Amino acid sequence: MLKTIVIGVIGADVHAVGNKIIEYTLVNSGYNVVNIGVLSSQEDFINAAIETDADLIMVSSLYGHGEIDCRGMREKCIESGIEDILLYVGGNIVVGKQDFDEVKERFNEMGFNRVYPPGTSIDEALEDIKEDLGE
Repeated sequence: MLKTIVIGVIGADVHAVGNKIIEYTLVNSGYNVVNIGVLSSQEDFINAAIETDADLIMVSSLYGHGEIDCRGMREKCIESGIEDILLYVGGNIVVGKQDFDEVKERFNEMGFNRVYPPGTSIDEALEDIKEDLGE
């Protein structure tokens, strides 16, 4: 059975091209991808994950407000009964230039399993997905 990954762009961000590239790569790597598109709320991601019994949620953000948009997402997953779902986030997820180690630590504390800096190739994340999903 194919593993299911919910992807999308959170908040008021509309970077659709990168989102499509992620979808293309994951589909061609053998995953069932549920792409909820751009301008998505935390609830959109969580509802899609529940409806499709997803294994992983991958959040993208390029407009610098990812930290604000992602606050409380793990708690909402717990409240929704999907406390064990893997949460990934990547892109330009904070405002301005900040030390990425500190950014990563904050997102890990927010409950994200994997955090990727700007410019990360989806191929790099693909290796982590395989490892985390036990493939």
